[in-house]
Amino acid sequence: MMTPTLPTALPASAVGILLFAHGSRDALWRAPIEAVAARMRERQPGTQVCCAYLELCEPSLPDAASAFVAAGCRHLRIFPLFLGVGKHAREDLPLLVAHIKASHPDVSVELLATAGENPALIALMAELALA
Repeated sequence: MMTPTLPTALPASAVGILLFAHGSRDALWRAPIEAVAARMRERQPGTQVCCAYLELCEPSLPDAASAFVAAGCRHLRIFPLFLGVGKHAREDLPLLVAHIKASHPDVSVELLATAGENPALIALMAELALA
């Protein structure tokens, strides 16, 4: 199983990006999620990114958010890596975000649209299917 990469000592101006995914008991399942984080770090060195999971994997979203806050971040961006906008995106995620905001009132928390709602990703998946 992969070890989660959690942030350590960051400047207060740092933005912590949380890639949020469902989770699985299968250790190989999280490899593509972690690959997105690695690619972000390659493309923009110094990017503060951490993967977080709803269930079955660690860290949880609240734990990852708390690690960023403890490291000094005062702005969090949560990017849900869901293709569909199902129950987890519509119901579970807003509750988690509300919990994070209540736990860290001095931190700005930005919830981005799910990956599947992004026109660029929709276009890319169409291109991949047609190729």
